[in-house]
Amino acid sequence: MKAEYDFSQARRGAVAIEPGKTRVTIRLDNDVLDWYRKQAQEHGGNYQTAINAALREQMTAQNGALERVLRRVIRKEMLV
Repeated sequence: MKAEYDFSQARRGAVAIEPGKTRVTIRLDNDVLDWYRKQAQEHGGNYQTAINAALREQMTAQNGALERVLRRVIRKEMLV
């Protein structure tokens, strides 16, 4: 078998690495994790994907926050 396979360049870890994704370890509150797992069971899907989607939604919402504040300040200043 040794002659057949060459593992000299082998590495430990996931066999298939998804481009654009990074494996991380985070600590979440049990109730938060339980809620996402329950949602995944009831509605299908993957709880990790749901958490990622929630984080992305928050990130997207924050991107527009500064613009909204600036627009409000500029409108207020133009009225003066």
